[in-house]
Amino acid sequence: MTPLGKWVIVFLLFLCAARSIPPHDDVAAVARFIAHNCDWASMATISSHDPVKGQPFSNVFSVSDGPPGSGTGVPYMYLTRMEISVQDLQANPTASLSMSLAQTEYCKSQGYDPQSPLCAHIILSGSVVEVNDTEALVAKQALFSRHPEMMDWPPDHGWFFAKMNITKVWVLDYFGGIKTCTPEEYFSAKPYKTPGLRTTWL
Repeated sequence: MTPLGKWVIVFLLFLCAARSIPPHDDVAAVARFIAHNCDWASMATISSHDPVKGQPFSNVFSVSDGPPGSGTGVPYMYLTRMEISVQDLQANPTASLSMSLAQTEYCKSQGYDPQSPLCAHIILSGSVVEVNDTEALVAKQALFSRHPEMMDWPPDHGWFFAKMNITKVWVLDYFGGIKTCTPEEYFSAKPYKTPGLRTTWL
């Protein structure tokens, strides 16, 4: 088989896996699946800047909970204090992160509108904190493996690794309203076994 043929097979297997999410009643597993399958999130902070000081302020950030197939559930980010939302976090570290399978091929392949409950998404509530030196190595591997461009970002911007300390997990993946799970349930969820494929958090 040619190298191109092998890459086609790998890509098709990835798409098949991405179309097989955990069952709706396994809320924590669905949340972990979405968190690992998404490469970016919308983060809402409380603005510290006029003229919207004290109001919600949403911005987009690249995230990763680990290299493909090795998700930890922890949303890591690569931040600079020059960024407006990071300045908000310095004043008030509380935030929420929203991630949706609308980012992937899943919703498009199923014909789901991003606002449809069937286009599964999560909202993580908590606070964003800088990680220590030991965990920074984990965050670096998680982020650079999925966002290699980060390695070439301007070194004079004072980049640092951060994570969200999750206090609540909200999941909307079906009709009947939003569901929740605790951080303990979220982090103890087992990797989902995609039928016919490897065990993965794809």
